Amino acid sequence: MTELAPGGTLRAAINFGNPILAVKDAANGEPRGVSVDLSRELGRRLGVPVQLVTFNSAGKVVEAVRDAQVDIAFVAIDPVRGADMLQTPPYVIIEGAYLVRNDSPIRRNENVDQANNRVVVGNGSAYDLYLTRELKAAKLVKAPTSPAVTDVMIAQNMEVAAGVKQQLEADAKRVGGVRLLPGRFMVINQAMGLPKGRENAARYLAAFIEQMKASGFVAAALARHGIEGAAVAPPSAP
Repeated sequence: MTELAPGGTLRAAINFGNPILAVKDAANGEPRGVSVDLSRELGRRLGVPVQLVTFNSAGKVVEAVRDAQVDIAFVAIDPVRGADMLQTPPYVIIEGAYLVRNDSPIRRNENVDQANNRVVVGNGSAYDLYLTRELKAAKLVKAPTSPAVTDVMIAQNMEVAAGVKQQLEADAKRVGGVRLLPGRFMVINQAMGLPKGRENAARYLAAFIEQMKASGFVAAALARHGIEGAAVAPPSAP
């Protein structure tokens, strides 16, 4: 308790930048999604109130965890982020995809990493961190948030947008004239994170995540919120 909610309230970072994890309810504007459900269930088990602290980008969430402005967060597992926080095993696996214009000569993921291609990513997102390491020839262009990548690509006449597959699918329906490349360029393991120095809390959260997967809680939350294309992560090795 002293590590998970040192102030007596569980401060949970909720990222609207990833629609698989959380969105604003269309009726009342309140956060809803699997990360919200997990936060509230954790608060219920701890017997403390939950404060949902909302963000529009993963980069801002990571900063808040690093500075201990929140107690828990929901972020992609990445070695760069792992330097600033403790992380649990994954609870959800999601896919990263590329989006291009309909008339683009790019047909496959393997065609993206070329010197004449500019790839738009959300600043500080898992895709930003991954592609910074992996792309050798293409140039990365940073959008303010992951939900903005398609609009930035179109407005600035860039070649490729990269992000959450479901977000790009929604963008394709919204703006028209664009298409997703087949398959995926990366698999993202989503985990819970917390400030460094809270090792006891990290062990508790790891066990909590395993229980939430095994009990069907995560699968039910994904179904309840109509999330397609995301899978419950397999059990982690003891």
